[in-house]
Amino acid sequence: MTEAERRAALEAIAAEVRACTGCRLHEGRTRAVPGEGHPSTEVVFVGEGPGMNEDREGRPFVGRAGDLLVRLLGSIGWRREDVFITNIVKCRPPENRDPEPDEVATCAPFLRRQLEVLDPSLIVTLGRHSMGRFMPGTTISRAHGTVRPVDPSTGAGAALVLAMYHPAAALRTPAVEQASYADIGLAPGILDDARARRANAPDIEAGGATADPPEPPPHRANDQPTPEPPALDQLTLFR
Repeated sequence: MTEAERRAALEAIAAEVRACTGCRLHEGRTRAVPGEGHPSTEVVFVGEGPGMNEDREGRPFVGRAGDLLVRLLGSIGWRREDVFITNIVKCRPPENRDPEPDEVATCAPFLRRQLEVLDPSLIVTLGRHSMGRFMPGTTISRAHGTVRPVDPSTGAGAALVLAMYHPAAALRTPAVEQASYADIGLAPGILDDARARRANAPDIEAGGATADPPEPPPHRANDQPTPEPPALDQLTLFR
C-alpha cells in the first residue's frame, strides 16, 4: 500500500468515526476524535479516550497531557507529527469517566482497521485501558516499561507493544512522570528490535501470522539506564 493509499484509507475510517452513532458516547460529544499522524509511520500511540480539549478540537492529546506527550517524544528525538496517535474510544466519555466495555467494543473495529492500514512495528499504549487491549491480564504498575508481541487479532500482526502510563497520570504524580521518561527511553531500541523481528520472520503478515515469530528480548525501564536520545539526523520512523 502506498502512502497516498494509506492516507486515503485512514481518512475513510475517520469519516466513519465522525458519523458514528453506534454507542451512547456520541450523544454528548462535540467532535469525534478519530486520530491523526503520519500515514507511513511505524509507531502508533494508543490512549484511552478523548478529554475535554480533544472533544472541542477533534484531535487527540491536545491538552496538558498532550503537551507532556510531546515532551516525552522530544526526549528521544521523536516528533508528534512523525507518529500516529489515536485512542481506544473515539468520543469523550462523560466527565472523563472510564469507557464502558460496550463502548470499547463498539470502537474496536475502527482501531483494528487503523492498525491494519498502518501496519506498525511498534505500538505504545498510554494508560491501563489501552494496555488492557494489547496486554490483557496484568496491571499498569506491573506492565509499564515492558514489551510483548502484539496479538494479530488487534490488526497489527507484526508489531511489538510497549506499555506506558497515561500522561495525565504522570502530570499528577512526579514518580509516574519520572517512570514515563524512563519508559519512553526504551522505545527506539524496541523499534529496532521490532524491525529485526519482522525482517527475520518473513511469514508474519499484517493482520495475521503464519509462523511463530521469535520472542523479543526483555525490556524493563526500571532495570536499566535510560539510553541517550538518538540524533535527529540518524532517526527515521518510516518504512
